[in-house]
Amino acid sequence: MDRRSFLQSTGALAGLGVLNGCAKHVTTQASTIAPTLPFYDLPGPIVPIRADVDRIFRITVCLRPFRAAGPCFDVEKLGTKTVVMNYGHGGSGWSLSWGSADYAVRKAAEALPGQRDIAVIGAGALGLTAALTAQRMGYTVTLYAKERPPYVRSARATGSWTPDSRIALQNAVTPAFAADWESMARFSFGMYQSYLGAAGSPIEWTDRYALSDDDPPSAKGSPRANAAGEVETSHEFIHLNNRIADLTPKNQLLPPGATPFPTKYVQRSSSLTFNVAGYSKQLLQEFQIAGGRIETREFHTPADLTSLPQSLIVCCTGYGSRALWGDESVVPVRGQIAWLIPQEGANYGIYYKRLNMLARRDGIVIQPSVHGEQDGWNDTNEEPDRAEAEGGVKILQELYSRMKPQGGRQRNASV
Repeated sequence: MDRRSFLQSTGALAGLGVLNGCAKHVTTQASTIAPTLPFYDLPGPIVPIRADVDRIFRITVCLRPFRAAGPCFDVEKLGTKTVVMNYGHGGSGWSLSWGSADYAVRKAAEALPGQRDIAVIGAGALGLTAALTAQRMGYTVTLYAKERPPYVRSARATGSWTPDSRIALQNAVTPAFAADWESMARFSFGMYQSYLGAAGSPIEWTDRYALSDDDPPSAKGSPRANAAGEVETSHEFIHLNNRIADLTPKNQLLPPGATPFPTKYVQRSSSLTFNVAGYSKQLLQEFQIAGGRIETREFHTPADLTSLPQSLIVCCTGYGSRALWGDESVVPVRGQIAWLIPQEGANYGIYYKRLNMLARRDGIVIQPSVHGEQDGWNDTNEEPDRAEAEGGVKILQELYSRMKPQGGRQRNASV
């Protein structure tokens, strides 16, 4: 689809008040669907995404640190040092970060009571929240890291509330895992509410739309055949979101005409969005304002940690833990994002033909997911794939090209 056709097709959004002078269309639409959707629950204006491949301003790749048994919170002794682990969260690092930090720091306090000086290793999602959590518990904290945002792997995250995304395998967790996970998820969710309304909107609620022409959107993670026609190996990831279903609004299957989307089925949900660029900066600033110190340092072996002046250490090294600790239970799960230039007023997400699109304030996430949760399993390749990125944008182009101008007519450019 060329640029002209794309701009013409967005006239379909006029019925939701995107363009001026369309109150008549809004009234007609509302009266049509009023019997099945209350007027106060009508979707607001949906700004179309400018889905042009030349608007890709970067492509990032992240290796998620997955462990079949879930996150590692082991306590290790290194001579006179006590080390508490806090890594292996799969695709749930940001979502579980605060609850995981609380769990790890409390475990450190139990392991070495009376010690008030603590080191945190790593400046990603887990490291930043662990450092702040330790500060709030009265510790003097030094943060050691090879890299800082925006160079850490977790800075390349999708930025959505997904607390059970690739968190563990169903058959590898302990009986206590589900309850522990729920506790971390609820704690994290509560902490995120304290960032709502902050300058720059580091955390905000946004709507998501799952679109389908065949059946109501449901199983997103089922395996698909690869290029050779073989079905990909299915890993039975554990799903626990039903334990915290009370935290977020229920999904709604919207009646036809409620949105400008052209698919037969449109399902709406609401979730938290993390604008990671601004949020990471805010966490770093909070840590430093409270007296925290950051030192650039790289650790290659556990023995390197023994040179630190602190006796108590919380290790939040993510995928790097595989090499640092020789922990082969850490499996890389590759994820690539193509970033489109952000747009004013675009703050929603779409799931369509296995494409995830999330419009954030720091960029519009384009993430194809051909095999659902099976994508990227044990793939260590961190090189961007331009063809994959452009393919994702073209799926979005195809969706918007199907939208018809309001009333079936092409809107005059002079209006």
